[in-house]
Amino acid sequence: MKRSGHAASLFIIVIAIVAITTLLAIAVLGFFVRGTNRVKGLDEVTVEAWSNVDTQLQRRLDLIPNLVSTVQGYAQQEKELFENIAKSREKYFQASNVPQKIAASSELGGFLSRLLVLQERYPELKSNQNFLALQDQLEGTENRIAVARTRYNQSVKELNSYCRKFPGSLFADRANVEEREYFEATSEARTTVPKVDFSSSGTGGGRTTAPQPTARQDQAKPADQTEPQPVPVHPTTPKPRQATGVAR
Repeated sequence: MKRSGHAASLFIIVIAIVAITTLLAIAVLGFFVRGTNRVKGLDEVTVEAWSNVDTQLQRRLDLIPNLVSTVQGYAQQEKELFENIAKSREKYFQASNVPQKIAASSELGGFLSRLLVLQERYPELKSNQNFLALQDQLEGTENRIAVARTRYNQSVKELNSYCRKFPGSLFADRANVEEREYFEATSEARTTVPKVDFSSSGTGGGRTTAPQPTARQDQAKPADQTEPQPVPVHPTTPKPRQATGVAR
């Protein structure tokens, strides 16, 4: 009886240990599964957010050729700026990853802002309907890019924060998920844009000298005003002649 009771208690203990071990294994497995799924989900959200950014950037790239062609008809001397825009656009198409696309897009955005400023130097652009339509489309696209970029940066922030903390870093390593780069203007883009010298192109351009003839005409007006001064002399001489004719 004692042996059977001892065997029964031992069996119960073994069953309890197996049950606890199984529950612990299930809990640990579930913990890893949930953590891995979470980091993969955050990565997928970031990829989708970048896809939306890329769509808007592609829309901007499609507008650039017509915009440059329109401006080039009025500002042919801005050759360096047009070449830089073409090179930045080509860099984006040749980029093989997101960081390279971000760098090319930031650089291109700087050159585009310089292109739109040219309407202050060439007032004829303000009356060009094609330029105004393209400008409106570009402004709308830039707003969409800003919204998509904000959402992308938010998803990147959440992903990077999870990957840097434990146990998120462990799950990220197991799932081969890496931190993402934020989409913001780089210092390289800011230093590259000022290479275009607009002061020299503005003074040498043929269209910028258009206001000079009006200034010369204004200077000529005082000379015209000094010429009519001897006019009061003319009515004095003919009148006496008419009077003498009547007396005869």
